[in-house]
Amino acid sequence: MERNIAHIALFAALIAALGLIPKFTLAFGVPITGQSLGVMLCGTVLGAKRGALAVLLFLALVALGLPLLAGGRGGLGVFASPTVGFLIGFPIAAFVTGLIVERWRTGKLVVVASVASVIGGILVMYVFGVLGLAQTLNKTIPEATLLVTAFIPGDIIKAVLAGLITAALAKSRPASVFSRS
Repeated sequence: MERNIAHIALFAALIAALGLIPKFTLAFGVPITGQSLGVMLCGTVLGAKRGALAVLLFLALVALGLPLLAGGRGGLGVFASPTVGFLIGFPIAAFVTGLIVERWRTGKLVVVASVASVIGGILVMYVFGVLGLAQTLNKTIPEATLLVTAFIPGDIIKAVLAGLITAALAKSRPASVFSRS
């Protein structure tokens, strides 16, 4: 039990640390950050339940006002900003990513984790992000979808990185990749 809690807290801290990478905010108010890589890694390494719990812990700390989001943002106000859809999608993205890695047992882990990161960490997260953008910016779904296309190249790189990191971790410390335990 204590080991699970420690890993959940460690990955919540990882997401926060990835927010320290300098952000680049797009014109419509959503920053490009490394934090989505952390969300992907929560799923690929911790698995569905633990990964989602790590992200929920991170979001709880943000809601309490800790400046853990990229650019030092935090507090309840971020849940009324254009990023709200992505924030709501974070734990669901980690869960879906982890579930895919847990269930897909054939094939190389680097491929499985990368594909899972694309499906959970990009597609699922974009569904929530697009809905949040449409709502907060008063845009149509197609207009909001067009806005998020700027994120696709970087997020594909992050998905591949998540696959490579997960596979390397599984090779060096197999017991630490809970999604494969």
